[in-house]
Amino acid sequence: MDNILWEETIPGGNHWSGIMRRGSALRLTDLEGGANVSALFYNREEKLERYSMPDTLKAQHTAFLTAGNVCYSDMGRVLCSIIADTAGWHDTICGVSDAMQIEKKYGETRFQTHRNGMFRSGKEGLLVELGKWGLGKRDLVANVNFFSKVAADDTGTLHFQSAHSQAGDTVDLRFDMDVLVVLSTAPHALDPNKDYKPAAVRLTAWHAGPASADDPCRNACPQNQRGFINTERYYAS
Repeated sequence: MDNILWEETIPGGNHWSGIMRRGSALRLTDLEGGANVSALFYNREEKLERYSMPDTLKAQHTAFLTAGNVCYSDMGRVLCSIIADTAGWHDTICGVSDAMQIEKKYGETRFQTHRNGMFRSGKEGLLVELGKWGLGKRDLVANVNFFSKVAADDTGTLHFQSAHSQAGDTVDLRFDMDVLVVLSTAPHALDPNKDYKPAAVRLTAWHAGPASADDPCRNACPQNQRGFINTERYYAS
């Protein structure tokens, strides 16, 4: 990759947010194996428009995300597209851990005592980042959990697949709008690991350019074609 704009590493159990411009791309790399990246997406210009899990799944007839899928906003526009993926399955339905879950599973820690070594939940991390952009609890919506796989058995019970993501696995997101990206690397809510050892994730940004007419994500299904038309009309002026 010759056109890298910047790189940054998010330690396990931490959080990050930033603006990704239309036509830019972001690679998430699981550095240790077993990473979880809880992600939220918002229209940079009008943050009331944000990632919609129901629209994303309904439009593409899927319960999880992988290469060729896109993330829809609640206005029917394409926020970002998954243009490459070595993990193959990213959870969309389980949400994030909260402080009560983390304390019950891993024990109590406090920032006053443990500083950056405290056990922070996914919800807490996302709220810290949302606050930097004038957003808060009411802006928390169903998120994507990159690198995590959760499957349902015949009874409908959800099962977390341990060791799904391996060290070095990547997922590449192309941004089809100007997007506020909010991330947490806290453990998945259903992760059965009894030790608090969330993996670090590297972020690598580069310029990918807009989706072409023959783009696989655009042409994955008729609804995606309509979603890209809606997105392009938004930027036509």
